[in-house]
Amino acid sequence: MTEKVQEINMGTDPIKPLLFKMGLPIMLGMLFTALDNIGDAFFISNLGVSQLSAILICAPIGQAVVALGLLFGNGAGAYIPRLLGAKKMEEANKVASTAIYGSLFLGILAILLIMFNLDSLLRFLGGTKENLNYALDYAKIYVPSLILNIYIVTMNSLNSSEGKAKLVLIVNSLTAVLNFILNPLFIYTFQMGIAGAAFATVVAQSMAILVLVLNILMKNSVFNFKFSEIDLGRNILLPVFKVGISTLAFQVLTSISITLTNIQSREYGDSFIAGMGSVTRIVSLGTLMVFGFIKGFQAVAGFNFGAKKYDRLAEAIKVSIIWSTAFCIIFGLTMIIFPTQIISIFSTGSTEMVRIGAKALRIIGLSFMLFGFHTVYSSLFLALGRVKEGFFLGICRQGICFIPVILMLPQVLGTKGIIYSQPIADILTAVITLFMAIALQKQLNNLRLPSISMEKISR
Repeated sequence: MTEKVQEINMGTDPIKPLLFKMGLPIMLGMLFTALDNIGDAFFISNLGVSQLSAILICAPIGQAVVALGLLFGNGAGAYIPRLLGAKKMEEANKVASTAIYGSLFLGILAILLIMFNLDSLLRFLGGTKENLNYALDYAKIYVPSLILNIYIVTMNSLNSSEGKAKLVLIVNSLTAVLNFILNPLFIYTFQMGIAGAAFATVVAQSMAILVLVLNILMKNSVFNFKFSEIDLGRNILLPVFKVGISTLAFQVLTSISITLTNIQSREYGDSFIAGMGSVTRIVSLGTLMVFGFIKGFQAVAGFNFGAKKYDRLAEAIKVSIIWSTAFCIIFGLTMIIFPTQIISIFSTGSTEMVRIGAKALRIIGLSFMLFGFHTVYSSLFLALGRVKEGFFLGICRQGICFIPVILMLPQVLGTKGIIYSQPIADILTAVITLFMAIALQKQLNNLRLPSISMEKISR
């Protein structure tokens, strides 16, 4: 295992090429994941607005269950690079093994609980008399298949933590491409309707899992993932949960935010639900790509912090802020300039749905420009082991700032209140992040002072 770890060069490669090499493959992998979600909505939208709204009300279930994979995966993914940077190889292996089996165990429990309460849960999530039966047809296949998704997201985080960004790209792109090919086959050729979309996802994710398992069997990983390596000790679980709970909370709050949006939209009909849900899918394309790049940054930041290479850490932060913000500005401008064309991808023949979606997309495009800055710092706090700050920032956007706004604003402004809720939450989150970032940078600069002073002396 030591020989393979030496191939990891997060502590020596120039920062810009390293961030590019680490972040781009994961970013592209996340792009494929987002396109996968958009592909489902695209093909189902041709069946009708009720069918489209049906899969959109199922989305919060997926967000919440997959959060269990991210609880272990992202928690371990943030902790492992610090262990590798400090040359603690055996402990890193225990963390990885505990993460994969722990996420699967909790995932199975959650899926069983949901399946026993599926009908009432879908009604609560925004089900209407027009879309509920479609939602049940889809969810009966989709919900059990979430165990496959849990395995994939956990393994992707673990692979990222050891520098295998290309493998993450292969897994995510394979899933997306297969799903895009299989969706029309199952939905239309086999005449399975909305259930066909769920079956297509099952087949595509099964093939991706085969790739991940083969990577382990061929011993291409730093980790062996043996059941005997599971360690439930405090020194293993506490660092994982400290970071992972922040990610879990973020995912659960994202699920809650989608649910609240659906509930607030329900009285305005399936077209409004479909319009706002389509906007969520489009915005997720941008957010997932940013998250993908930040996963690479987080591994680099954690490794160099663990290795006490503070100058490299400072450079990684600066470059990541510039790159992620530039991307968010370009993505936001695209949403502002071409909202109707983008939403029309999901057109079900409903002009009302397109009108609603285009208006929301244009407004959210403005606030999305702030997303990269927030994400860099929320991930940085976690990479440095600053759990409280990372947790707080992680739950700001979709929780602390969004939930009060979505509960109150629609009561005053109606549909405009629903549309404006996310942009207002984004602005509030950016302001909070700015104050916390200033305080953190002062502390990091103090850590760099000894090395800066020694450099001056050597000159």
